[in-house]
Amino acid sequence: MTPPILYLKYLKKYLFPGIILLYLSVGCTSQNEQAEVKEKPNILLIVSEDNGQDLGCYGVQDVTTPNLDRLAENGIRFSNAYTTYSVCSPSRSTIFTGLYPHQNGQMGLATHKFRMYKSFQTIPVYLRQAGYRTGCLGKIHVNPEEAIPFDFHEIRESNFARKNLRQYASESARFINASEKPFFLMVNYPDAHYPLLRQVEGMPANPITGEDVSGTLPFVGADTKRLREVTADYYNSINRLDEAVGMLLDSLQASGKAENTLIIYLSDHGSQFSRGKGTNYEAALKIPLILCLPGMIRQGLVVNDALVSTLDLLPTLLEATGQPRPEELPGASLLSFTNDQSPDGWRQYLYADGLGSTSLYFFPRRSVRSARYKLVHNMRASEEDPMYTIYTDHKYPSVISGTTREEINQLDASLQAVYERWRKPPYFELYDLQKDPWEYNNLASDLVYQDKLEEMKTVLLEWQHATKDPLADPVKLALFEAEVDSVNRYFPAYGYTKDPDFQWRYPLYFYEND
Repeated sequence: MTPPILYLKYLKKYLFPGIILLYLSVGCTSQNEQAEVKEKPNILLIVSEDNGQDLGCYGVQDVTTPNLDRLAENGIRFSNAYTTYSVCSPSRSTIFTGLYPHQNGQMGLATHKFRMYKSFQTIPVYLRQAGYRTGCLGKIHVNPEEAIPFDFHEIRESNFARKNLRQYASESARFINASEKPFFLMVNYPDAHYPLLRQVEGMPANPITGEDVSGTLPFVGADTKRLREVTADYYNSINRLDEAVGMLLDSLQASGKAENTLIIYLSDHGSQFSRGKGTNYEAALKIPLILCLPGMIRQGLVVNDALVSTLDLLPTLLEATGQPRPEELPGASLLSFTNDQSPDGWRQYLYADGLGSTSLYFFPRRSVRSARYKLVHNMRASEEDPMYTIYTDHKYPSVISGTTREEINQLDASLQAVYERWRKPPYFELYDLQKDPWEYNNLASDLVYQDKLEEMKTVLLEWQHATKDPLADPVKLALFEAEVDSVNRYFPAYGYTKDPDFQWRYPLYFYEND
């Protein structure tokens, strides 16, 4: 592996001859175009919640996101970026460990006492070894939290009320300016998690209403006045996120350290609308991902074809800080895309876990996608996905984004069939994402696609075996199903979350320690 400073000089000397790198204002700015990037770049990792690629730089015109758009203009934007699981804790466990949730054990929400099998090596541990100060603003939401030992951790709560959002920038400035040592800072914003708040503390400055949006999110299918109002508030959440990010980038700029800071922005998973968060559909797994670093990453690069994942974040950080990538990590560094659309040997398939996140939502599934096709394997086929009624019946007062049964009944027959398939899915769903990007037409029973179906099934099963997926083992799956049923029977209404002595037993029979 080429050390970062040598890699930067290589890029400047051989890959960018004759190109003048212009470092624009917020976030990616250089006071001196000829200045060498220091050996160890600072790292700012920005993570938002529950939003897909609904940003101006991804072509969505109903939002106003100038700060995130500017990051994309000055760095790399990935069109096919994915999370490994469309729920917060499992997704973040991948960010911290570089492993699939079924590899590290965080296969459900930390608030529901799901946990990693052991204290895996995590981002702050790796970066501390490289001489970095490490900080975090916002929730960690992975168990055990002691395995993620940041030197600095403030605003520890989820903050779904969005109180004092300006504090994220001020606390960031306090951490960034505390020392001249290189820093890693993770900033976790609460938007666009539920509840979707139209305006908080004057943010966004110019909130929109349902009359201002061009329609509901495309994968939802239904387009009603009520859903447009909810969509508007989802966009207001994203606009507020962008304003908060702008304050953060201003703080970084004021520190004088922006020109040597690698900025990474992503969402933990897709939005909480029907057929989104909690599923394995594209709307749940596909996320925005932007990287920006003056002098290293060519401005305005859009990577359209390559399949990238949150698995790749840790290897990226390791390469940027001059550390080797452990062989057990399934991801690869994204720095290989700094001037290349398709690095040699890049992955052909992308995989995702899914379990349901809590005991009552238990609905195990796995998925794989190639450049064109997507396969979803539902292990409880023909049973009702419990997430369906959470969306349709608005069981939680703050989660009203789901398409109601009445709204579904007003759809045409083909879209009603899409919702029925989500409610009671078959064992396999196969989609042609080129023709059908929002997965309306299941091809699994189409004779024309049987060869493709078998190919994708084989690929998925090989990955499960290669990564020691416990759900690929019928005995382990049966044990886990029995444990979930037992927990639901003896701890109704999530009583286990209030029991200080409760522990899931699955780590004892899932984890294979080589």
